[in-house]
Amino acid sequence: MRIGSIVMALAGLSVAGGSVYAAQRYWAQANLAAQASNSSIVRVLAASQEIPFGQAIQSHMLMTIEWPAESVPAGVFTDRKDVLGEAGVDPRRAKSTLAQGELLLKSKVSGFGEKVTIVQTLGANTRAMAIKVGADTAVGGFVTPGDFVDVVLTQGRDTSLRAVTILQNIKVIGVDQSSDTQSDQTAIARTVTLEVTPDQGQRLALAQQAGTLSLSLRTLEGAIDEPLDSLRLSDLMREVSPVPEDTKASTIRVRRGTDDVQDVEIN
Repeated sequence: MRIGSIVMALAGLSVAGGSVYAAQRYWAQANLAAQASNSSIVRVLAASQEIPFGQAIQSHMLMTIEWPAESVPAGVFTDRKDVLGEAGVDPRRAKSTLAQGELLLKSKVSGFGEKVTIVQTLGANTRAMAIKVGADTAVGGFVTPGDFVDVVLTQGRDTSLRAVTILQNIKVIGVDQSSDTQSDQTAIARTVTLEVTPDQGQRLALAQQAGTLSLSLRTLEGAIDEPLDSLRLSDLMREVSPVPEDTKASTIRVRRGTDDVQDVEIN
């Protein structure tokens, strides 16, 4: 009887020990899986609110979000100190408008104390050049930074008046003193700054002295660029109309002597 009790007790201990071992192994594996899962997530910095172009970046404008490690873009920030710097240092600034929730990238923020100007929005080997405009030459104020336009030159007087498109698909990088591409406010501009190549800048400078420049706002898709001939006022005024039947000339037959007969038109 005692032997049976001892055997039963040993069996119970064996089952209990096996259960504990199995539970420990299960939780160890689960913990490893959780650690592996967490290792594939990276905490990166993003804008907690919209940060306008040129705005100094401050602590309350930043937030931390989780991002899959395999798809983290190059140049992200993971440490606030890398963005804000030490106390007393001149701040970094937004080199373009950052939307709320947008990742902070090194390409989109300046260095500490670096001046941010419209020059930093220019592409490779391009220039910023301003032209004078008005309500009648700048699409009634609907041209905004970030739009693309064609530039039309009008010159001459009276019947010698003509127009020609001198530049196509030119990016607008500033309207008066604003370069905010996120702005949707319209206003009557006095100057528009365009992004041009050196050759286009020369053409634009000559055209400003030669006549009046007008901007035509391009569609976002489907615009086709092709050389355009200049158009003269006489081309617009030219009109070819059929001659009405009742205005056609009448003819009479004139007989001189017996053999000389001619048909003469009478208008």
